[in-house]
Amino acid sequence: MKSSRLLSILLLLQTRERTTAEDLARELEVSVRTVYRDMEALAAAGVPVYGDAGHRGGYRLLDGYRTRLTGLNTAEAEALFLTGLPGPAAQLGLGQEVAAAGLKLRAALPAHLREQSDRMRLRFHLDAPGWYAEHVEAPFLGQVADAVWRGREIEVRYRRWKEPHEVERRLAPYGLVLKAGRWYLVAGPQAPRTYRVDQIQALTPTDTPVEPPQDFDLATHWRHTQAEFHAQLHPDRALVRLSPRAAARLSGVQARALRTTGEPDPDLPGWTRATLPVESTARATSQFLALGAEAEVLGPEALRAELATAARALAARYATGGRSGPGADTP
Repeated sequence: MKSSRLLSILLLLQTRERTTAEDLARELEVSVRTVYRDMEALAAAGVPVYGDAGHRGGYRLLDGYRTRLTGLNTAEAEALFLTGLPGPAAQLGLGQEVAAAGLKLRAALPAHLREQSDRMRLRFHLDAPGWYAEHVEAPFLGQVADAVWRGREIEVRYRRWKEPHEVERRLAPYGLVLKAGRWYLVAGPQAPRTYRVDQIQALTPTDTPVEPPQDFDLATHWRHTQAEFHAQLHPDRALVRLSPRAAARLSGVQARALRTTGEPDPDLPGWTRATLPVESTARATSQFLALGAEAEVLGPEALRAELATAARALAARYATGGRSGPGADTP
């Protein structure tokens, strides 16, 4: 998008004394001719950009122009990465800073770029949580975020799902992750582990500095954590045949497995045979029962037997014509 590219050029010029058209073309992955046209567009919009010829030439901005865009205070600059996430920014206590940084950025843009920015804001909106996710309060999020930012250990009382439900922990915060509307803390001091911030029941800050492992990268760790979680969530496999209607109803990891393992069923034309990950026999029984006659489990035998038992119980229940409940013989 041209407006995005023009803004990128403006930011690059403000961070360098001068730069050449060739360097800009290489960084922005466009032709040198495109850079020339963009420079003409910036100049036409009133941006004081100048080009110097010669071996040591290049493009530069008039001295002092950069102060129009870089007049951000420290908190506003720290909040810039959250400008597209006003909700999470407010949860972290940076709502006002995000708003102020956005206003300063908008005011610094040329008129036509400002209009493009406004149109983008009006026509696109990010709402990360799922439809059925309830809002969960995390009263200690601000203190956790402060500990992450300052690099200080915290003492917490944490509620978990297994016994004992409440435990005392001294944590070395490495980073915060927002996933589907919930905040997660990745912390040591041993191998990084994940904690739900809304399950912290009490928190005491400390002055003990945190030293993350030298090779620790938050994004990489989170990707590995997610992969391990999904592998543990669906540890078993089921061989199934599916009608087109049943295949269309699969989602998530099962839909992906269908795409990679699905083959035409040799016995039922139009149906698909695939190996799907399942969470447990009980969970898989409920899931495949919901597909009715549009699906058949071929293995493992234990799951097939469980489905057969459930199907016989359903058939017996409905064979009575709805007269098996209490008071069925009462007129």
